[in-house]
Amino acid sequence: MNGDAALLELSHTVGRQLLAAGWRLATAESCTAGWIAKVITDVPGSSAWFDCGFLTYSNDAKIRDLAVPATTLAAHGAVSEAVVRAMAEGALRRTGVEIALATSGIAGPDGGAPGKPVGTVWFARALRRGDAIETVARVRHFPGDREAVRRASVRCALEMITELAADGSS
Repeated sequence: MNGDAALLELSHTVGRQLLAAGWRLATAESCTAGWIAKVITDVPGSSAWFDCGFLTYSNDAKIRDLAVPATTLAAHGAVSEAVVRAMAEGALRRTGVEIALATSGIAGPDGGAPGKPVGTVWFARALRRGDAIETVARVRHFPGDREAVRRASVRCALEMITELAADGSS
């Protein structure tokens, strides 16, 4: 199965799980540049479980569209746990959906720095539980060129949704 077919199959799984839970999803994407939203909306009927996607590639967009604090960006950088958590939580608050995914990373070929090499990607999943928001974040380091890093990032982000069903959280 090629990469696009595998992502489409994973998107179908995500959709079934979100429908079963009665949840709607929003995405907040930086390094994936809308690719998560694209593979989700490749699924016929995804409007039943997908609300919207924020493409916040610049720091200004993260601040303006998702209310990521400028101080958080200044202190930690865009590719950080603090920022990706703020992105996911911002998407949740801006939309009222039950679950949001966020990505921020360095896809390359340049842009890496000590401690944040090319291929570093942070992910966050924010889940609304009544009045509370539960956020899980993780970092991954993917090998390969820009497309390989971004494709692996889309897969990883979608897998964060499928983990909810495996954990019995839905």
